[in-house]
Order: sequence, then C-alpha cells, then structure tokens
Amino acid sequence: MIIVMTSGAAEEDIARVIQRLEQDGYGHHISHGVERTVIGAVGAPEAEKEQLADQLSRLPMVERVVPILKPYKLVSREYHPETGVVKVGPAHFGDEKIAVIAGPCAVESEEQVLEAAQVVKAAGAVALRGGAYKPRTSPYSFQGLGEEGLDLLAKARELTGLPVVSEVMAPRQIEGMIDRVDALQVGARNMHNYDLLREVGQTGMPILLKRGFAATVQEWLRAAEYVAASGNLDIIMCERGVRTFETETRFTFDLAGMAAAKQETYLPIIADPSHTTGDYRLVGPMALAAVAAGADGLMIEVHPHPDQALSDGPQSLTPASFKRLMDQVRTVAAAVGREMA
Repeated sequence: MIIVMTSGAAEEDIARVIQRLEQDGYGHHISHGVERTVIGAVGAPEAEKEQLADQLSRLPMVERVVPILKPYKLVSREYHPETGVVKVGPAHFGDEKIAVIAGPCAVESEEQVLEAAQVVKAAGAVALRGGAYKPRTSPYSFQGLGEEGLDLLAKARELTGLPVVSEVMAPRQIEGMIDRVDALQVGARNMHNYDLLREVGQTGMPILLKRGFAATVQEWLRAAEYVAASGNLDIIMCERGVRTFETETRFTFDLAGMAAAKQETYLPIIADPSHTTGDYRLVGPMALAAVAAGADGLMIEVHPHPDQALSDGPQSLTPASFKRLMDQVRTVAAAVGREMA
C-alpha cells in the first residue's frame, strides 16, 4: 500500500509514519514528489492491509492510504504516477529525452574498446556498453575477458567521460564490478535469476534489466520488483525482443509490449534493436520505430570492425552507420516532440 502525505507534511510527520511501519515490522520506500511525499509500505499481509490502512489514515498529515493491487507494487504507476529518472553517472534516463547507450557486444582488446568509446561519444551516445563477461549459447564461444575487460572499460570511461554499463552474470562478479562500471546489466537469460536480482538490488547501483526472451510483460515487471524490494528503485527496463514462431529475425521486437509496460510502470524503458533483429540492416528501422513508440532510450551495438568481431558481429553497426542512425533518431525524436539527451 502507499501512504500519501499532505502537501504541508513536515519531516517529523513523515518520520512518524515510518516509525509506525517499522514498529509493525513492515519495510518502506519514500518517494519525494514535487508537491507530495509518498511512502510505500512493504510486507503487509493481505489480511492486515485493511486494518493497517484505517490506522495509518488517522496519523497527522496523512492525506490518504491506497492499497496497491498490482503484484509489482514498488515499480507500478499506482505507487509513482510520473515517469521516474534514473541517473547513470552524468547520463539521465526517463526525463523525456532520448538517451543512447552504445558500444561493442564484448570487450576484445584495449584498441577496440577505446576506439568504440570515442566514436560513440562523438556521435552522441551518453553511455558506453561493453561485455566483460559474456553469456554465450555455446561453451566454446568467446566468453569475454573478465577482470581484464573490466579494467579496459574503466580506462575507456576515464578517456571519454562516458559512464559504463556492463552485464553481471553471477553474484560473485559484483564486487569486482562496482568500482569499474556505473550500471549493472542483468541480461535476458538472468531475468528469472531471483538470487542475482536480490544481490544487484542491494548494491544501490543503477540496474539495467533486460526482458527475458520467453518472458511476458507481467513477468518482466515482477523481476523488476525483486530489485526494488531489495531497496533499489534505480532500474532501467530494456525491451530486447521475445522468441516467437518467426525465424526471419533473431527475435520478435515487441513494441506493443514495451508500450504496455510503460503504462504499468514509472521506470524508464529503453529498447535494444540490435539483439532483437540480429541483423545490422534492421537495427536502424527498429531503433526509429522504438523512439516513435515512446522508448526512453536505445541500446545499440557498435564495433569499429564488425567483420572482425568475436561476438555479435552480424548485428553490430560500424561507426559511420551509427552516426547516420543517430542523425535519423534526432529527426524522429523531434517529430514526436522529443529531443536527444
């Protein structure tokens, strides 16, 4: 449930509500809006909610208490009607501007990642993506450089000033990533890894949560709730396509699902047209479609030499094609009343 404070509520009024929740053994999250503060009560059993709501409504400066019926309570628009903003270093996601994350699928060498970082920044990207640990379908495929890759990402950040987004695959990797990257990505294969979701939630770092390729929108939102329930509301959702009967593309880009998710959650949602299509020729059209459909940003794979890439070369854009795409994204963003970050 959520407790909506009156516009004139002071800090001691808010503290009184929190003290009452803690006294009864419930958790809480605070959201400070422009006019009102909203407190989310976590852990109240269904049988106790009605009585608790009646009691809390009698506290001074409480305007109303609203039960949340959604299974994803902390990430729902019932809890926070306005789209939230998540900061990844100096980059902002969810503030009505289109923010683009770009870079290679996997960190392969110092030369490769530093060149990629410089070209994507020059074209207008606000964050660098790069995999130090790579989940691959085949155990014999390139799996990333691990710790060395993290060091190279940190070096690219120092060179360009771009914040870094990189995928974490297991809880044991988190400690080594905290100082080297700015946001932890939970990939599609780990969306249902609830232990990992809890662990990344406890870091306090921004989390980029990709939709599982066999997950419904509801399951995707419930996965985000695991992170939020662990104390972290800095979550960026990423639509990257789902598996269907269609084989012409790598996955099916579910823009309708993305739009539906935006109605359900206040978390910013970006789109990954690279993984969904698996074909560099389709990345541009799908990126533009995502922006037109309301995506808060894009995540695009860019490699200095895609024909030499050790991972996902067929879907990676060259620096020149990425620059052209960014110009097109600016045009589409302007057409729907938005602009680039």
